Amino acid sequence: MKPAVPARQRRVRSAARRLATTSLAASLSGCMVGPDYHRPAAIQPALLKEIAPPPGWAYADPNYALLPRGAWWTLYDDPVLNGLESQIDISNQTIKQSEAAYRQSRALVDEARAGLFPSANGNAGVTRTGIGGGSPGNFNGNTNYSTGAQANWQIDVWGQIRRQIESQVAGAQLSDAELANARLSAQTTLAADYFDLRYEDSLQTLLSQFVTYYEESARITRNEYSAGTVASTDLLEAETQVATTKANLVSVGILRAEYEHAIAVLTGHPPSDLSLPPGALTGTIPPIPVVFPSLLLQRRPDIASAERNMEGQNALIGVEISAFYPVISLTAAASYAGNPIGSLIQVADRTWSLGANAVETLFNGGDRTAAVRAARASYDGAVANYREVVLTAFQGLEDQLSTLRILEQQAQAQALAVDLANQTVTVALNQYEAGTTIYTTVITDQTTALTNAETALGIQQERMVASVDLIDQLGGGWTTADLPSKNSLQTDDPFLPSFIQKDRN
Repeated sequence: MKPAVPARQRRVRSAARRLATTSLAASLSGCMVGPDYHRPAAIQPALLKEIAPPPGWAYADPNYALLPRGAWWTLYDDPVLNGLESQIDISNQTIKQSEAAYRQSRALVDEARAGLFPSANGNAGVTRTGIGGGSPGNFNGNTNYSTGAQANWQIDVWGQIRRQIESQVAGAQLSDAELANARLSAQTTLAADYFDLRYEDSLQTLLSQFVTYYEESARITRNEYSAGTVASTDLLEAETQVATTKANLVSVGILRAEYEHAIAVLTGHPPSDLSLPPGALTGTIPPIPVVFPSLLLQRRPDIASAERNMEGQNALIGVEISAFYPVISLTAAASYAGNPIGSLIQVADRTWSLGANAVETLFNGGDRTAAVRAARASYDGAVANYREVVLTAFQGLEDQLSTLRILEQQAQAQALAVDLANQTVTVALNQYEAGTTIYTTVITDQTTALTNAETALGIQQERMVASVDLIDQLGGGWTTADLPSKNSLQTDDPFLPSFIQKDRN
């Protein structure tokens, strides 16, 4: 039969339970000091300046997926590029570093959430005491065994801990956006390097064609020199042109090798492990839907990162303001002591205590006020950074749209220049063979034709890289819906009351 509990002890226990219940409710559903977050307005245009995109382009409907989800590079319909891009997440070390930072930020959320719950520790000990001389084993003494547990709970009445959680959750979302931005950067860099490499391949093909063309001209000149119809200078000029073009052809291999090495590192391989067979630079730029300005803020991970930083800094203002209020905590302790060890389970050998404590700083020389001012200044800085990121995003988008528009016009004009230069070479060769012009004229016209062909190829390279840059500016098909939700960043605990869940969404 259990011993009766004295009435006074029952009243103490009842009061302790009421205090704990009241403190829990205040902690989880009480007020949170400090400003609640509302996203500040960004500086954005109503319409893009490049409002009339090139033929084949279209402004995206808000309900239309801007780019292929997670695989925007498939727009280019290049199996080699598809295979390389698929290795980014698997092997790229920069992505792995960003992914580790995201996991760390999630752990910080759990660390902050731990402050909502009590902390407890236990202890156990044995002590032998006695009097007299000799060794401890030879004098009369007493052995005492003890065990106990202590618990402490800081009640989050003013929302300090919840504001810290709010800040860490925003930080985890920021880290996820940075991971997405790092992934997009690696993907677009790889695509640009790939098209640069294909430009070098196509340039090698072009120069090889002109070497063959020049060698044929040199052969004709050599025959005419042997027949005594042309001077030796004509032959030397023809052979010099062949040698110069061959030298230029060899030098192309330097940049091609560097692009191949860069692609290897982006896919997480040493340069020696990757060899890409030659291939032609595509002449087709895929149609890329252009988003409305109001939707760009939802499409770019760098903008989302800056926006999440604002919420995190806003929550820290509340953390600093809460320092003006007293820290309220509950403590509880229970212990047993006795001899022999079996007596530890006896009620008579038990001691316990319950307590509540409130601590308020009365004077600190203005430290708390300064901390609040610093937190507000950090938030203001985050707002300015957010708006600057948005402005820079619109600048980059306008840059790429205008670049593609102008390059298309330039490509059309350059195509005409290539055609006219080739016609001029044909006329010059005919006049030379007829003896009405000198060979220097032929060489000059041939050099002009090669220069124009190289320029046309370079414009195509710029257009391909600019299209990749445009996809980068549009966020590569990413949206803010890809961010982990606030709820998913906080594991549901079965012992956490349900009414706190509403603050997580």
